[in-house]
Amino acid sequence: MILHKLDILNYKNIREASLVFSDKLNCLVGLNGQGKTNVLDAIYLLSFTKSAFSAIDNQAICNEADMAMVQGQYDNEKDEEDMSISCGLKRGHKKVFRRDKKEYKRLQDHIGLIPLVMVAPEDSALVADGSDERRRYMDVVLAQEDRSYLEKLSQYNSLLKQRNALLKMLGERNDSDTSMLEVYELQMAPLAEYIYQARSRFIKTLMPIFRQIHSEISGENENVQLAYRSQLQNRNLTEAFLQTRERDLILGWTSQGIHKDELEMTLTLPAANGEENALPLKRVGSQGQQKTYLIAMKLAQAVYLGTRTNTLGQTNSKPILLLDDVFDKLDSERVERIIRLVLSDEFGQIFLTDTDRQHLSQMVGFDERAKIFNVTQGCIL
Repeated sequence: MILHKLDILNYKNIREASLVFSDKLNCLVGLNGQGKTNVLDAIYLLSFTKSAFSAIDNQAICNEADMAMVQGQYDNEKDEEDMSISCGLKRGHKKVFRRDKKEYKRLQDHIGLIPLVMVAPEDSALVADGSDERRRYMDVVLAQEDRSYLEKLSQYNSLLKQRNALLKMLGERNDSDTSMLEVYELQMAPLAEYIYQARSRFIKTLMPIFRQIHSEISGENENVQLAYRSQLQNRNLTEAFLQTRERDLILGWTSQGIHKDELEMTLTLPAANGEENALPLKRVGSQGQQKTYLIAMKLAQAVYLGTRTNTLGQTNSKPILLLDDVFDKLDSERVERIIRLVLSDEFGQIFLTDTDRQHLSQMVGFDERAKIFNVTQGCIL
């Protein structure tokens, strides 16, 4: 998927911009706080129907403005005609999202049309924060290739919320009637199984890609593992509910299910006895090692999506890759390897930010496919 042109009006600190991009490498250069990341966020918005950073739509509208608009012209590399995607935001009104001027009835119907992977400093939450962040990583990938996955995940979460509310009410009333719980559980079990199988297949396929990319970036100096753990590995959800229903009534919430899944990130290090131990990345990884791990995960995600059939039946559509401030905390050799890797034919269109134009020019060299934009206080030249 190629983004040819991007028009922005009143999005965050960008008052107005009309940008024409290179099919391969686009570099946004400027000091911190000037708007480089906001351009990437506008591109992210057109893929996922929401900002990567602002939970509330109105927060993305430029100060003192009543509305914002972002529009992109895309080439899906299959059809001759370009595709137009636009998002309109207006204070006090519902967000309007259109494809070729036709408004979507459901925003989730757009997910997967324009595959995209973003690498940003906020990815550190995948290591530092709770398991919900790592589940979200899997969900974002799978939603782009499988519309049924997104629908089933939404249904499961809705039923989980209802089951938790009922557990709390029954516990407060000391009520032993679990007939309604069983109704929820019968609906949740097949949904959980579908989600578990999809996540399991994804990580199994991703793992060799991830290890290869990590090896290329690190210079084969580190051994990494990425393991999917689920309560459904040895039993189905119906069995789990039967075994834990009493405890759930006491707790007032659902202790078993795919909402408790974990993605274990480890580094394998030599032990004193000469053997090797796989230890948590969060505990033993330096800042550079953690960032290398996360970049390799995201680049593996891009390669994975580029080989899959997306929600609309399109195959081999390389995702757009957004690289925001990826060079901080990395040594020059790792940076050079990352640049060399993403400029290969394995990856599609790239958008990259940096604060130093000279530094960036040295890294990308004189690649004729590169286009550089200077960003100053929301103005882009």
